[in-house]
Amino acid sequence: MSKLEKVTEAGPASVHQRIDYKWIALSVTTIGALMSAIDGTIVILALPDMMEKLHADLIEMVWVIMGYILISTVFLLTFGRVADMLGRVRMYNLGFVVFTVGSALCGFSQSATQLILFRLVQGAGAALMMVNSPAIITEVFPPNERGRALGINGITWALGGIVGPLLGGLILTAADWRWIFFINVPIGIFGTLWGYRALHELSKPKQGERFDPWGALTFSLGLVALLIALTLGIDFSWTSLPILSLFALFVVMLVVFFTWERRATNPVLDLSLFKQRVYNFSVLAAMLQSLAMFAVNFLIVFYLQGVRGYDPLTAAIMLIPLSVVSAVVGPLSGLLADHIGARIPATLGVLLQAGALVLFITRLSPTTPYLEIALGLALMGLGGGLFWSPNTSAAMNSAAVNRLGIASATLATLRQTGMVTSFAVALAVAAGSLPHQVVMNLFVGTNVALGSQAMQAFIVGIQNAFIVSAVLCLVAAGFSLVRGKEDRKRQAQLHTSLE
Repeated sequence: MSKLEKVTEAGPASVHQRIDYKWIALSVTTIGALMSAIDGTIVILALPDMMEKLHADLIEMVWVIMGYILISTVFLLTFGRVADMLGRVRMYNLGFVVFTVGSALCGFSQSATQLILFRLVQGAGAALMMVNSPAIITEVFPPNERGRALGINGITWALGGIVGPLLGGLILTAADWRWIFFINVPIGIFGTLWGYRALHELSKPKQGERFDPWGALTFSLGLVALLIALTLGIDFSWTSLPILSLFALFVVMLVVFFTWERRATNPVLDLSLFKQRVYNFSVLAAMLQSLAMFAVNFLIVFYLQGVRGYDPLTAAIMLIPLSVVSAVVGPLSGLLADHIGARIPATLGVLLQAGALVLFITRLSPTTPYLEIALGLALMGLGGGLFWSPNTSAAMNSAAVNRLGIASATLATLRQTGMVTSFAVALAVAAGSLPHQVVMNLFVGTNVALGSQAMQAFIVGIQNAFIVSAVLCLVAAGFSLVRGKEDRKRQAQLHTSLE
């Protein structure tokens, strides 16, 4: 009897029971992803209301967003290693608890400082769920079904882009901003109870392994320095002493980290992962795609608000074509990857995103018809849907069963770092010709009316940022193309090891 059968109930287990468990596991991880996706969109919409009622300034509101991203990125590698040692299901369920408690605390915040601190708690919970969700899905689904499963799980991020603005608009219209956090509490309680009842550990962690605190510390310090430098670089000069010092600290900590990890008995980052060609190039493609595309959504929103004059809610709703197409294509691309491998759909996806950027570069103006904008957004969604689940499936399929946690953590860390870097670089390029205060107001959506001269300068800046993103997409497509084919025989053997 396989472990997948045993987790359903004692005694003989049918094929139906086996299918039941893997789909139950997928549903639990999908609830966590959906909660995180909706939360991110709603919080951005609520920034102006929170700033007014908490008597906060723009910098504090920036850190309401960036603090969450910072913590959810920095702890990924550490949590991935701990999950491989103590159990992925246990750590995932803990993530539900931490995220739910953090949401409640955010809702009760009496000041901007409290809100930022409690957003850090939320970020830690999100990191626990983010790092273990793909690992759990990879563990319970056979290799020929993982792409479809990851595609279904990925729908949640697209749905978050649809449900978030609508739900956020309703909440902010009918109630106080605190309810954007309180809404997570009943969902989190349900997910926590369901997860503890339904999920079970399948793989047995290796005995005798110890955690590597020095490796975790040096990595975390280096990544914190990088992310803070990228975040504050928008506010300070990129060549100022504090920013350059933070970049220097990042480089030093990175060198120390890799030097230590090569000698550590139980490293926090298993460098043997990078002996797999498919894993290496899948991770690099994911990082470059995030670096290229994450800021594009924000820049389009800024364009819709600052240039076209739409309010934040309307601007967010106008992005729905991207989310709808991505939600439809994601599972289909995963199913395609299960049959022909990830290389073709993932490479085509990132090339289509480059094509969408070219469309925006050539057609974006103060009077561009929304139909053309919607076409570009739909093309971006098509490309994203084709890329994400096949690429993630290829990376996770190439990792050893007892290293799924750290494999997922490494992939997520590089992807998250690419996102933060994308936002900092793209905003710096797009808004380089605008006054500092206008840039900050654009970011939080408090005052986005631009004069004609600033409007034209901002459009040119957006086009320049899209040129950079298009080049990065082409490079990502190159890595995706040369990754090679997945070893499906080896993947089947790894899955059989659970039986």
